[in-house]
Amino acid sequence: MNDKDIVRLFFDRNPDALAEFSKKYGSYCNTIAKNILGNSEDAAECVNDAYHKLWNSIPPERPENLAAYIGKIVRNLSFDTYKHLTAEKRGGGTINLVLDELSEIVSGKESVEQEVDRKELISDINSFLASLSKEKRSIFVYRYMYAYSVKEIAKLFGKSEGNISVLLNRIRKGLKEYLTERGYDL
Repeated sequence: MNDKDIVRLFFDRNPDALAEFSKKYGSYCNTIAKNILGNSEDAAECVNDAYHKLWNSIPPERPENLAAYIGKIVRNLSFDTYKHLTAEKRGGGTINLVLDELSEIVSGKESVEQEVDRKELISDINSFLASLSKEKRSIFVYRYMYAYSVKEIAKLFGKSEGNISVLLNRIRKGLKEYLTERGYDL
């Protein structure tokens, strides 16, 4: 079933909407949640919450790209769950590593003025990513959107872990230079 048909089922409030959606995107959602949370039980709970949020948001929303729409929901819920679960024990782990790698670019200490410019920053980041090859853009998204480990990305793209690490470092450096040239204080 294609995405438009699935969205139509949601608009019709047809109970089959979630079953069809799960058939097509269930594995995708579980992968995102498990990569972030590192735990199948927490990931499953997060995905269930995402399905609930999806059911409540369509309608009125009519997403153009259903995979990106649910991916963002699952990702945000997973990060919220991760923060909750690790509130008292800030240790190592993939998510902390992912966030540390980007910390020099996006500090998380936004002033009011910077928060107002958030949409412009998002647009500039998207412009930078659009300038990359499809492979580089995909590697960046797998790492920083879906929190895949370097090892998992290397396997997906048939490259060595060292190659992926160097590539991600170069992309981050390029992004930092790109944003600095546009006047961002990083």
